[in-house]
Amino acid sequence: MSARRLRADFLLALAVPLTAVAVTALEASRWELHADRYRIELKPRPHRSCPDCRGAGGWWVGGANPEMQACGCWAHRSELRIRLLPVPAWPDAPPF
Repeated sequence: MSARRLRADFLLALAVPLTAVAVTALEASRWELHADRYRIELKPRPHRSCPDCRGAGGWWVGGANPEMQACGCWAHRSELRIRLLPVPAWPDAPPF
């Protein structure tokens, strides 16, 4: 086998356990990961053991127009976003 093929196999074998460790760490720290070719985002999630929202992320405030009040266990934590590629412009004309 060539050195290039061995290196690719090694990196692939290493990627699986590292991904499992990263997912476990994100679950423990209550972050939600979203990754695609345009960005990598880490968003906070509500705490399951929060005494105020009990993991629901908020509660409904009554009135004529009910709204959801976000709980402070996750709403005041900042998001982390890394842009990778620019998002392509939406075409002005329909595709047909």
